[in-house]
Amino acid sequence: MSAIDDLPPLRSVIASHGLTAKKALGQNFLLDLNLTAKIARAAGDLSGCDVLEVGPGPGGLTRGLLAEGARRVVAIEKDARCLPALDEIAAAYPGRLKVINADALTLDWAAHLGAPVKIVSNLPYNVGTELLVRWLTPPAWPPLWQSLTLMFQREVADRIVAVPGSKAYGRLAILVQWRTTARIALSLPPEAFTPPPKVHSAVVHFQALAEPRFPADPAVLERVVAKAFNQRRKMLRAALKGLTPDIEDRIRAAGLSPTERAEQVSIEGFCALARAVAG
Repeated sequence: MSAIDDLPPLRSVIASHGLTAKKALGQNFLLDLNLTAKIARAAGDLSGCDVLEVGPGPGGLTRGLLAEGARRVVAIEKDARCLPALDEIAAAYPGRLKVINADALTLDWAAHLGAPVKIVSNLPYNVGTELLVRWLTPPAWPPLWQSLTLMFQREVADRIVAVPGSKAYGRLAILVQWRTTARIALSLPPEAFTPPPKVHSAVVHFQALAEPRFPADPAVLERVVAKAFNQRRKMLRAALKGLTPDIEDRIRAAGLSPTERAEQVSIEGFCALARAVAG
């Protein structure tokens, strides 16, 4: 029998430690260990990997990651109330769980992990997108992590995997798909959580590419994409006005039409435009 089977049910853990979810921390606890095991398996083979988990709460997913064979889990938990529950898991898996009471937005998490690294988290909704953007924009590429397996609101997940021409397609889709292969691995209804959120959720798996799909300077690409989608209903020639004096010529040099709108332009097209603007 594995150590995870010797630990008490999560509802008992929450009751014994008085862990009511805090809305201010974006907490929605996932208590079904079958679901947390599915999320852990969606991350692929964890043996031989250090795993970063943000916002473990009472440790449902933490238990799944350890049971699935993670070499070591580094769990960053801002809520000190959860630490005793996580300490119980650490005792059941000696030397394999490190819990850090800190804010993931300010902690240098990389200093606590050894390659290869995978990031697997049921992210607090209020910081999920910000953390994703940070993980996708390190100083150098490829990043320290091999893959991300992350829980988001379903609306955010749809934006992540959106394709050109769809209403959900925008800056987030381009940032993600330029540097990773992303897919929705699992969908979860509100009632899977305690307390139930008002929205559906989805787990997205991201596999880092060795290099971006198309050449472009990241800063220039971000500037072009941001300006294009800030006025997404306008044609490119109007939305990008002021970027360079000869913007229409540069749009044409990228193989695009000045009358196209941002949501019609592929990632390859935006990268070509970024090169044309930089040049």
